[in-house]
Amino acid sequence: MDLILDIKNLTMNFGGLKALDGVNLHIRQGEIAALIGPNGAGKTTLFNCLTGIYAPSSGDILLYQPGAKPKRLNGLKINTITSLGVARTFQNIRLFGGMTVLENVMIGRHARSKSGILGAIFRPPATRVEEKAIVDKSYAILEYIDLAPYVNELAKNLPYGAQRRLEIARALATEPRLLLLDEPAAGMNPQETRELEGLLVRLQADHELSILLIEHDMKLVMNLARNIFVLDYGEEIARGTPLEIRHNPAVIKAYLGEEADAEIG
Repeated sequence: MDLILDIKNLTMNFGGLKALDGVNLHIRQGEIAALIGPNGAGKTTLFNCLTGIYAPSSGDILLYQPGAKPKRLNGLKINTITSLGVARTFQNIRLFGGMTVLENVMIGRHARSKSGILGAIFRPPATRVEEKAIVDKSYAILEYIDLAPYVNELAKNLPYGAQRRLEIARALATEPRLLLLDEPAAGMNPQETRELEGLLVRLQADHELSILLIEHDMKLVMNLARNIFVLDYGEEIARGTPLEIRHNPAVIKAYLGEEADAEIG
């Protein structure tokens, strides 16, 4: 598989605090990988560096694109990184609760629209055609992700698990090549977690989508990921397959614990 993301010696300082310290990480096209570690290990900080919320103190974030030189993401604006094919969800749900399910996905889809301010004001034929295409594509995504029955519901009225999936649908609307999921199973019941697992497997298989997830549900991580990176205090302490991570003494000591290791073993 071809490389899609290569992070080299990434460091992020906040004053005297080093949230990330020389982190190296790579993701291949069509791969599902996981980033795990204790709270405060630097996982979400890494996502924020990847998506333009933070500009890293040092290091390189390289995004590989077919037939082109790798693009350095350091310091780029959030919308520019989105346009290059990187999308994310957040640990805390960030939907537009007063808008419908369809409208939430359409917001993501507008990242790929060509109509500017003048098009929105004067609505020429080309703009109207594009708006219909946005609606059609957004509805198709909802069908794919099993949310079509909620299309006209306000997002805030959806069941919790459906809200989580709606965030993924909105991210998919931007046509990502790399999808970053920050604790997608947080707060889900076992049935919702199984549905999420099935969805991510389907996304990877149908679209050869590269997925990097932060997740505390170790059963989900071990079932999904083929490559796992472990952070502790901003430093990488391990990487490897689920089997290697499951039995890594440093990971067990810092994060999994003996009981957790036995449960997922």
